[in-house]
Amino acid sequence: MATRYWIAALPVADDNVAAGKTALWGRLQDAISRHSFDTPLYRFTVPDLRPGTLDSLLALSDDLVKSNIFIEGVSHKIRRQIEDLERAGGVEPGTLTVDGVPVDSYLTRFVWDEGKYPVNAPLKETVASIQSQVAKIEDDMKVRVAEYGNVKSQLGAINRKQTGSLAVRDLSNLIKPEDMVTSEHLVTLLSIVPKYSQKDWLSSYESLDTFVVPRSSKKLYEDNEYALYTVTLFAKVVDNFKVHAREKGFQIRDFEYSPEAQESRKQELEKLLQDQEVMRTSLLQWCYASYSEVFSSWMHFSAVRVFVESILRYGLPARFLSVVLAPSTKSEKKVRNILEGLCGNANSSYWRSEDDVGMAAGLGGETESHPYVSFTINFV
Repeated sequence: MATRYWIAALPVADDNVAAGKTALWGRLQDAISRHSFDTPLYRFTVPDLRPGTLDSLLALSDDLVKSNIFIEGVSHKIRRQIEDLERAGGVEPGTLTVDGVPVDSYLTRFVWDEGKYPVNAPLKETVASIQSQVAKIEDDMKVRVAEYGNVKSQLGAINRKQTGSLAVRDLSNLIKPEDMVTSEHLVTLLSIVPKYSQKDWLSSYESLDTFVVPRSSKKLYEDNEYALYTVTLFAKVVDNFKVHAREKGFQIRDFEYSPEAQESRKQELEKLLQDQEVMRTSLLQWCYASYSEVFSSWMHFSAVRVFVESILRYGLPARFLSVVLAPSTKSEKKVRNILEGLCGNANSSYWRSEDDVGMAAGLGGETESHPYVSFTINFV
């Protein structure tokens, strides 16, 4: 599937518009098949919309390029979100569709939805309706993505506590009941010892205070930076022992073994994992539906854009043939020459004016100007 298409409109010189379109379409097909046979070519049917006055079209054209950037941007945001969610779920990327039709087919077989966008409505209202729908979807997406991101952040914080350095991570899953001694007089502390200071710890911990139980230190775990040791001593000297340990570069972690608290944290983690998967699935389904809606809106907007720019370029009444092409990079120049050759001299006075290049950029929104209407649709 191509991911970049051109929508172009060529002027029809024949007063019989239908016959002129048919003849021009035949000439374009013949030229493409002879000089750029690998370029897919399709009709892009634009209905007879309500043009309004020339002043209203000029005013509308000023906003078309900016509005297209916004709508296209929302489409790409949703597509990227879909890719992220599919990747997070370990599922194969699906084919994006509009009403069950793959997006490329929806473009190349585009049919105007008159029930949604009446053709006799003022163009300004149609454009405003499209913009409003897309803006609402974008706002909704921000809320949904933020909610999903909040759950991911909570899980990330828990994972960091469980997998981070011993100096900061949660120690509960490293400690067993038999590792801890708690009585009326004795208590077990947990010491975080730099990895390369373990010999120093083993040779000095008994002397950090008078009331340390000899040979009570046991290594429970080791990571890339630290080792986790227990030490048992009399409860009355805990504070002094912590001070002396800190002076030697050993960190005593506050810890109270509680099976209930450990089970509670486990249940919290399981719930967050379930919530994340439910929200991921729900958000993914919403993104599929919303991408369909935005892409459809984008194609209808593109049809309006073709109509407005063709009227401003070629004049009234509307007499133009609009098409979709997907040339390869190596074929672009050939296809441009074909389109220009079929354009003839039927350009309006707005095209060949003193502000020639500025008008072209304003209408087409592309750096390179052409004597026909042309703009690019990028799926990604």
